[in-house]
Amino acid sequence: MNKEILNENNIVLNVPSESKIQAIERVGNLLFKNGYVEKEYIEGMKKREEDVTTYIGNGIAIPHGVSEYVKYIKKSGIVIAQYPRGVDFGDGNIAYIVIGIAGKGDEHLEILSKIALTCQYEENVEKLKKARTKQEIIEILQKGDE
Repeated sequence: MNKEILNENNIVLNVPSESKIQAIERVGNLLFKNGYVEKEYIEGMKKREEDVTTYIGNGIAIPHGVSEYVKYIKKSGIVIAQYPRGVDFGDGNIAYIVIGIAGKGDEHLEILSKIALTCQYEENVEKLKKARTKQEIIEILQKGDE
C-alpha cells in the first residue's frame, strides 16, 4: 500500500469508545484534514451508514461515502481509528477498527480487497486491536493474508 494512501498520519490509536456517528465523523475529519476529501464527503459517509451498515464483521467497520459524494474526493486515502473498547454499530456489532476510505476511480477497490483479505482472519483483527504503534498497524495491513 503506498504511503500516499496510508501512512502514520492517517492512524489514531486508543480512541475511547464513542457512538458510531462520532466514529464516522472522526475518520471523515481525518480524511478531510489529510487532504483526501472535501468536508462534504463526511455527510456522504453518514448517509451510507443510514442506508446500510458499514460494519463488515470480525470487529471491523469501513465507512465510506455514497456514490453521489464521490465528487468530493480529491485523492484516494485510508484512515484508521483503533477502538480498544469498541464502537457499537448496532445489532450487537462492535467495531474495534474503523477504517475510513475515500477512493478515486477504481483505486479504492484494490485497497478494500487488501483490507478484506487481512481482516477475514480474526487473529489479524486481534493484532490490529492490540497494536501499540501506528507502524504495527501498517505492517499488519501490508502483510494482508500472507
